[in-house]
Amino acid sequence: MTHASAEDRAPEDRAAEDLAPEDLAVEDFAVAEEEVVGLCRDLIRIDTSNPTSDERKAAEYVAAKLSDAGIEPALLESAPGRAGVVARVPGADPSRGALLLHSHLDVVPADASEWAVDPFSGEIIDGYLWGRGAIDMKDTVAVHLAMAREYGRTGRRPARDLVFAFLADEEAGGTYGSKWIADKHRHLFDGVTEAIGEGGGFSYPLDDTRRLYPIENAQRGQAWLRLTARGRAGHGSSPNDENAVTALADTLSRIGHHRFPIHLIDSVRALLERVAELRGVAFDPADVEGSLDRLGPDVRDLVEVVLRNSANPTMMEAGYQINVIPGRASAGIDGRFLPGQEDAFLAELDTLLDPAVSREFVHRDIAMETAYDGRLVAAMEDALRAEDPDGHPTPYCNPGGTDAKAFSRLGIRCYGFKGLRMPHDLDYGRLFHGVDERVPVDGLTFGVRVHRRLLAAC
Repeated sequence: MTHASAEDRAPEDRAAEDLAPEDLAVEDFAVAEEEVVGLCRDLIRIDTSNPTSDERKAAEYVAAKLSDAGIEPALLESAPGRAGVVARVPGADPSRGALLLHSHLDVVPADASEWAVDPFSGEIIDGYLWGRGAIDMKDTVAVHLAMAREYGRTGRRPARDLVFAFLADEEAGGTYGSKWIADKHRHLFDGVTEAIGEGGGFSYPLDDTRRLYPIENAQRGQAWLRLTARGRAGHGSSPNDENAVTALADTLSRIGHHRFPIHLIDSVRALLERVAELRGVAFDPADVEGSLDRLGPDVRDLVEVVLRNSANPTMMEAGYQINVIPGRASAGIDGRFLPGQEDAFLAELDTLLDPAVSREFVHRDIAMETAYDGRLVAAMEDALRAEDPDGHPTPYCNPGGTDAKAFSRLGIRCYGFKGLRMPHDLDYGRLFHGVDERVPVDGLTFGVRVHRRLLAAC
């Protein structure tokens, strides 16, 4: 069958034949694959460290790249410098709900003295692109931007409307980013029913040849707490059975040594059952610890953090002089809870507090879980398997939190999906917020190919 060239066809005439993944040869998206590394490199070179810098220059860069491809961006600023970009690409079937693809422009700070290269140089060494944000998450920003530009340049249509959101402030909770934009500019997400963002879709080695691809469909919630102990102030040389520092220290010791019970949510259970099947070992939900021993330490490392709620002391403050017993002492606790476990988590934590200690929230955000089913999930799995026949997608619970929390409040079903293949000898998890962060160049082009298939089919 002979097709007219893209230039000879009106956009409305291109949609149907361009939708099916099998009709889209890899070379059709060659430009996106060619430019994704350069886009990521440019973004890394823009310092968007949060809180020492802002996202304005990166947002302007993204907006200019979208405009250059014929896509009209909305550049939105929640506070001076705290900028993000939203753009919509029409799909072939306007009757279907739109898909949101969200990524964040900010990164955590980096101390250059600890790195092998300048963390904002964007150097390419031995097949890796180095720099702060290389995997968290300017790699995904670049993939999303490359895909949006490809649709804009060619006039091709994805399966349904796509809304691309490039956001500020994710690393500090999204107050100036996702939460603000979802609240103040909700109309930009009209018709959006599902979303994909960070938190899943990366490869995790199963053995020498096979990889697991955890696709996030759940997240733990956040309960960041300030504990305050109140007692009787006095001279440091005198006995004091109402010492606020002692009451706080006893509480922190109990919390720090406390191990919350296992609570096996659906996404974690499904992941463990899938890994057990692939490794040919038995999984017993009534004996999770024994099952993890059989599955191996690498699997335990992957799921240990999402098997239970957690609370970790992280900060302490008390006193102003060594010979004065203060009447007040305070501490910070990073609390995390699984979906459906917030009340149980707080009740259990309260049993660990000394009577002189009270708690208050510093930051509180929801846990979330959505069903691992439907056309989008099937398309994510199919796209990964097509590009990596030795890849095995599974559900996954993110131990942390992402911008998905803000969008879930709009009734959007949220998933974590990067579409990133990593070498077996590179520990993906340890690169997050770590030193010498880097992404394989072929991982970026892999992401473009995966998204090409996904967006044509979902």
